[in-house]
Amino acid sequence: MSIHDKVNLSVSRRHFLIGATLTGAGLIIGLRPSISSAAAAGFEPNPFIRIPADGKIVLIMPSVEMGQGIYTSVAMLLAEELEVTLDQVVLEHAPADPTRYANPLLGDQITGGSLAIRAVYEQMRKAGASARMVLVNAAARGWGVAPDTCTAEAGHVVHAASGRSAAYGSLIQAAASETVPQDVPLKPASSFKVIGKPIRRLDSAEKVNGTAKFGIDARPDGVSYAAIAICPHFGGKLRSVDDKPAMAVKGVKQVVHIEDAVAVVADNTGAARKGLAALAIEWELGPSGDLTLAELEMRAEDATNGGKALPHINEGDVAKAEAEHGPVHEFVYRMPILTHSAMEPMNCTLHIRSDSCDVWTGTQVAGRARQAVADVTGLPLDKVMVHNQLLGGGFGRRLDVDGVILAAKIAKQVDGPVKVTWSREEDIRHDCYRYLNYSKVTATLSPDGMPVSWRHRVIGPAVMARWLPAFTKDGIDLDIMGGAESSYAIPNKYTEFVRHEAPDGMLTGNWRGVGATRNIFPIEGSIDELANAAKIDPIEYRKRLLQHKPRLLAALDLAAEKAGWSNALPQGKGRGIALSEDFGSFAAMISEVSVGDDGKPKVERIVCAVDCGQVVNPDTVDAQILSGIVYGLSAALYGRLTVQNGAVVEGNFDDSPVLRIHETPRIEVYIVPSSEAPGGIGEVGTPGVAPSLYNAIFAATGKRLRSLPIDQNEFRRV
Repeated sequence: MSIHDKVNLSVSRRHFLIGATLTGAGLIIGLRPSISSAAAAGFEPNPFIRIPADGKIVLIMPSVEMGQGIYTSVAMLLAEELEVTLDQVVLEHAPADPTRYANPLLGDQITGGSLAIRAVYEQMRKAGASARMVLVNAAARGWGVAPDTCTAEAGHVVHAASGRSAAYGSLIQAAASETVPQDVPLKPASSFKVIGKPIRRLDSAEKVNGTAKFGIDARPDGVSYAAIAICPHFGGKLRSVDDKPAMAVKGVKQVVHIEDAVAVVADNTGAARKGLAALAIEWELGPSGDLTLAELEMRAEDATNGGKALPHINEGDVAKAEAEHGPVHEFVYRMPILTHSAMEPMNCTLHIRSDSCDVWTGTQVAGRARQAVADVTGLPLDKVMVHNQLLGGGFGRRLDVDGVILAAKIAKQVDGPVKVTWSREEDIRHDCYRYLNYSKVTATLSPDGMPVSWRHRVIGPAVMARWLPAFTKDGIDLDIMGGAESSYAIPNKYTEFVRHEAPDGMLTGNWRGVGATRNIFPIEGSIDELANAAKIDPIEYRKRLLQHKPRLLAALDLAAEKAGWSNALPQGKGRGIALSEDFGSFAAMISEVSVGDDGKPKVERIVCAVDCGQVVNPDTVDAQILSGIVYGLSAALYGRLTVQNGAVVEGNFDDSPVLRIHETPRIEVYIVPSSEAPGGIGEVGTPGVAPSLYNAIFAATGKRLRSLPIDQNEFRRV
């Protein structure tokens, strides 16, 4: 079980007390711990819903939209209980304010960890239901009838017996004086009209017609444009630069120097980039200037075989089982340095004044971005306004605010608003990387071939120690250790963590799938190897170990059925299975590959069955699994950054490629029907790709791979 499953999901009712206040032209329904009658007269308590006089429902979104469909899914939750149609809902970004818009499961204003729906599923439904009851009570009081004789339908309160109807917008003044119910019954799933139905995304039309506003689209009046060069060496600094060649370029206004970067500010992006290209910049290498990838990998190998290990889970007696049931099977799995490669490169636009600052960007952590700008500028927090925009991909990259900090340092030296846009090269060479992660798994088998001991040593950085310290315990990063013990019924288990950090100056962070992508690969590869050693079919082997996991077992059965696991494949083809239990969801993935005479594997088909609990929008589930698979396949086939002279070598999609359309296999997604609480879905599709693919390659060739990506393995040289 990972940290994402350990987050307490049973949030107390007191967090959902609904407060109402009449402000200006509309009724505001907010979620807060409590609200006094005095506050109700004019206080605005953490508003998530605003109902103006025109009857539109303004949903102020606590989560950010980065392609995962959250704007539509959260609107569906609200519409279900408020009894409105989705075309009546208007979406607004929540302002940067963790005191009002913190994710209740994380304690901060964060969109990530596949927690958005899990955090607000009950919260938003209660908000909608309470708002509905206030409006019904207001209408009933005005009509002099009992509230239970009225119903809510499509944004109206209806009294069928008298034929009267009132639009929500006409009731806002009367509703403001109503007592807000504190414990509103929610609809049973059998009565859902919206939840569980395939709904077209509310933001699709604007994205298609080009009117949607991403961070990179920000153009405040009078904006200048900045192109940047950041010191390529980890921890390096700017030594010197002559500004004259850039200033000679038409349209260039100024050259800005900061401790580790140079920015050229111009009237337009073209002039800024041309001016930057004209500069001859000298960099100081810094403390890591002589590092190579070979050195970094050697250090990781040393940590795998030695290093200070911190115990994580200790069940049964592994040492005794190893002594009694030898031989010990040992497997080492290696994962490379990865970049995020979001399609929208990092960018941030700021207008810093003497007494205030406006920020336009797309971030997964608006509150942290606001605080970062306040820290750089010295302005009071309430004088910094973050205008959060749509994100052109996040994947964890925009959980860090290094790009905002850099832009703020530049903007401090520029009069008027300035838009700082990273090139693709800067984006790849200055990421918050998924750093080297190695795993050593050892296991012993009983006479029937089933595992009796499991030992898993995880080697990697403690990202959470920096990013969210609450997710560390006794020096252990609970995220990187998520699920390291495996879901399988093995009587003796021991997991341990060896903290192995990246070199100074190299930022590490969260990457789509987080702990699961680190651990499912070695776990599912090792289980497959044990099944092979026992001469038992890989699916049958797993089923024997999953009788205590009915939801995971059901996903496995469905995937096996849809993939035709029992049907024989011709020579040169193979199928591989991988399971994952994380984010409150259960997934089984089967990859089918063929291997040509050149030794290059071709992924023919991927089948995924997922139980993510109560589905809000099945179209979103399907799209997110597809997206996660493509993302995971890009990493499995190509994902590996190299290092020379303390700097990342790769810089664009020519040398750091992602999956192309013609390489994408047929992908099938099947949803296991479930009435359980919703699980996360945004990252579920990624972790199973690499292990299912590698297991399929073994089935096709008999050659076992344990290092990612494929094109860096001995397999390609056969």
